[in-house]
Formats: sequence, structure tokens, C-alpha cells
Amino acid sequence: MLTYEKADEILREMTKTTSLLRHARTVELVMRAFARHFGEDEEKFAITGLLHDADYEKHPDQHPNVIVKQLNEMGETEIAHAIAGHYTHWGVPRETILDKCIIAADELTGFIYAAALIRPTKIVGMTAKSVLKKFKTKTFAASVDREEVRKGAALIGWELRELIDFIIPVLEGHKEELELV
Repeated sequence: MLTYEKADEILREMTKTTSLLRHARTVELVMRAFARHFGEDEEKFAITGLLHDADYEKHPDQHPNVIVKQLNEMGETEIAHAIAGHYTHWGVPRETILDKCIIAADELTGFIYAAALIRPTKIVGMTAKSVLKKFKTKTFAASVDREEVRKGAALIGWELRELIDFIIPVLEGHKEELELV
């Protein structure tokens, strides 16, 4: 079984930029929280979050195929499948809660992080209402696929506000590490 330590090593072999490493960490934290919430394997969820974009920097034209191939070769087929389908437009069926949670976590976590960065108090005191206001501003974090965010919430059966309310405290719990203070 792939350990967290080995997954972190794989990530750092392929990813060097601080922003992508931080994104991997934030999605990992949210995935851990999802695992606890749904009574799932925390390490498996954490590794999925950590590695979902591992090959993006080094192999952007092949993303996520490089990391998916590597994980399949290691026998980590469930993690590989979730990562292969972490964007709904890729047409990979979402069969497990792991497959669904990575979609719910990825884009929205990045969006909330970006919204926190521009606030004077960063993540402290952030509310779903303020995130939703930014969400309606198409020019803010324009690269975030709003429809993908909505699909992520729907896949796990939550309202968007409920998902935002779930993610904010996860990030706030690590505000120092994530430089959100």
C-alpha cells in the first residue's frame, strides 16, 4: 500500500512551485475531513487529494495520465481512478465516494483559498456568504469552473453553501501553515 510519506515524495519529485504544493496540501486537508465525515479511509483520501495534480506542472499536456499510470502500476487503482476522473468533463464515471469527494474538494478549495487571500483577516471570520458573493463575480478567480464546483457539491448530495461551510473551518484549522492569517 502507498504510504502518505511515499505519496509526498512522488508529489515533490513532480511539483516544485509553492502554489501547486499548497493547493495539493489544501485539497489533502479537505479530503481528510471528508474521510472523517463519511467514515472512510483517511490516508487513502489524503493521498488522493495530495496527488490529484502531481503531474500537472511537469506534464501539463498529459495531466492526469502520468500520475494515474504510476498509481495503477503501484496497484493503487482506486486512487488512480479517482484522480483520472477529478474533472467531470473527462468522462470518467464517479463510482465511489472517493471519486465524488475529489471533485467536491478540488476547484472549490482553490476558490476559497483565493477568496481568503484578498481579505484583511484572510480565512479568519470568513463566511459562506462572502464566498458565494465572490463566486458570482465571474472575473474573480476566473479560471475556476463554477459549473464544476456546483457538480462537486451535487455529487456528494450537498448544497453549495453547505460545502463551503464544511471547507472553511478545515482551512482555518491550518491557517498558519497555509499562510491565511
